[in-house]
Amino acid sequence: MNRLSQESSPYLLQHAHNPVDWYPWGEEALTKAHQEDKPILVSIGYSACHWCHVMERESFENEQIARIMNDHFVCIKVDREERPDVDAIYMEAVHAMGVQGGWPLNVFLMPDARPFYGLTYLPPQQWANLLGSVRSAFNDHRDQLAESAEGFARHLNASEIQLYNLTETDALFTPETLEQLYRKLALKFDTEKGGMNRAPKFPMPSIYTFLLRYYHHTQNESALRQIIVTLNRMALGGIYDQIGGGFARYSVDDMWFAPHFEKMLYDNAQLLTLYSEAYPLTQNPLYRRVVYQTIDFARRELLSPEGGFYSALDADSEGEEGKFYTWTTPELKEILGNDFEWFSDLYHITEEGNWEPGHDGHGRNILHRTVTDEEFARQAGWSMEEMNEMLSVAHARLMSARSPRVRPGLDDKVLCSWNGLMLKGLATAYRIFGEPDFLTLAVQTANFLNGQMTDQHTGQLRHTFKNGKASVTGFLEDYAAVIDGYLALYQASFDEAWLRTADQLTRYVMEHFGDNDESTTELFYFTDSAGEALIARRKEILDNVIPASNSIMAGNLYTLSLLMDRPDYGERADQMLGRIQPLLQQYPGELTNWASLYAMRVRPTAEIAILGPQVQEIRRAIDARFYPNKVLSGTESESRLPLLENRSMTKGQTTIYVCYNRACQLPVTDVEEVWRMLH
Repeated sequence: MNRLSQESSPYLLQHAHNPVDWYPWGEEALTKAHQEDKPILVSIGYSACHWCHVMERESFENEQIARIMNDHFVCIKVDREERPDVDAIYMEAVHAMGVQGGWPLNVFLMPDARPFYGLTYLPPQQWANLLGSVRSAFNDHRDQLAESAEGFARHLNASEIQLYNLTETDALFTPETLEQLYRKLALKFDTEKGGMNRAPKFPMPSIYTFLLRYYHHTQNESALRQIIVTLNRMALGGIYDQIGGGFARYSVDDMWFAPHFEKMLYDNAQLLTLYSEAYPLTQNPLYRRVVYQTIDFARRELLSPEGGFYSALDADSEGEEGKFYTWTTPELKEILGNDFEWFSDLYHITEEGNWEPGHDGHGRNILHRTVTDEEFARQAGWSMEEMNEMLSVAHARLMSARSPRVRPGLDDKVLCSWNGLMLKGLATAYRIFGEPDFLTLAVQTANFLNGQMTDQHTGQLRHTFKNGKASVTGFLEDYAAVIDGYLALYQASFDEAWLRTADQLTRYVMEHFGDNDESTTELFYFTDSAGEALIARRKEILDNVIPASNSIMAGNLYTLSLLMDRPDYGERADQMLGRIQPLLQQYPGELTNWASLYAMRVRPTAEIAILGPQVQEIRRAIDARFYPNKVLSGTESESRLPLLENRSMTKGQTTIYVCYNRACQLPVTDVEEVWRMLH
């Protein structure tokens, strides 16, 4: 066993028995490289990464290759989910080298940690050859490597303002610019199959969150169609676990058919929010089912005893990708009996299998659909009651048959940021569907974050939790996602403790993640000033599968500015958006969460205050209709929060105040009156 056996990360522990003399990232490895004057190999991956497992089997378990690595390099293994700061720096370096990034990410560094070469997966012989070439270059052409490393270090230390040519701009929130953002983004839509016009296809929830907000302003039917076709095809496709609920990370094709089968908490958390938000607009029962099933999946397979959610499930089980989730036709016939015929029509089952055969040579089927329950029932001449009963019975049989199978590996570390995303998903689901269990689970998650992942003395967040211990100084992504989750929970429950905790964390961010250089002061660093110093300190700007921490934080500041009457927070959010706006107008597809905030700012946001004993009933009635450009504040009796202070009920009835820009209209007691006041 190597040093990784002392780590808690499941990904690092997977490599604890490699013959490679792996070190975790830290002072010991960096000091060794410096003292022995050896190049460093940093190999970065994560536990649910299929090709990471392949490279481990082929190369890192190979005694001869391990000997080369041990003799000539200091080898460091990094879990990218545990250390996103390290991953971001060396991924940026590899991009600067002109290499397509991905995982496993293997980067060669000088002894002082400056990168000079990097790449992703290589087969074993090519990997061994590369190790020899790098060793020779380090020994014989050291000056050239050092020069190259210095260039990449300069690139990494250039400010994002320089890299993206961001000039200081006053944000101008106009319907014309919003329309330009949409039209530029729409050029890349797959209008037939949903998603973007490419393969593989990733869910990318922030794109459709933006489209929901754009549609709210414009009523553009093309945008609505794109939302519906995408959400429908994802929910019906193989990327969604039709039996157990929950989404896989992406589809390898452009049909949402064949997933890369790992399930990540961050995808499912964000998709809970997206499908919940889309439901009041569409009233689509499919979206309701997705939300309920996905929460059931997360509770069943990802919930830790302490109350946090684990990170991921592998794609593989028994060494075979997708084996847990796929079916042979004989299996389905035996389990379903007389129900097989209609089930095979609905889920496109074929005798030889609709996907690649397993290691046993038998053809396997991915369950996927192209029509909704309603469409299939109509074609079959069934009532919806009959359809629901038949599906329920068939799914229960398959779930029971699947349960004893060898399960995919579980990454059982709990990440603060991803749990913040899950908290928002649960709170949003409760707001829309009113299911008490959803609120219970949301409060449990919030209590876990506030109790187990927050340092009670300093107020700092910790990034990861495993074996009863929280560790790694929190990153901006942790603060941004957790604040967002607390704000969602406050607007679902009206428990003011969560709003005040969100404000406390925001104050911490302002103090410890800010930039003292006045020319770039709007945007926040990814790392805490009290955290480990790396060779560069970066700011995360571009939205990806998870939105950029700066874009989430800008949204938090805007929401808090309204709920807490903090104009300075609103000014900071507008400054951040103003700095990004030129880039946003050029590349809206890379900045869709920023675009959502922009859409919120095109028209004033409704500030809705509810006072009285029926506060939750009124809140539910307001949330039942699609109106994303609002914030909610409420209390049963009295409150000192700015939106509620010094307000009273009308004639003893629960009363609603609708305000814009801190100016309120006359109070009303009827929700229908609220809709007449909103614009």
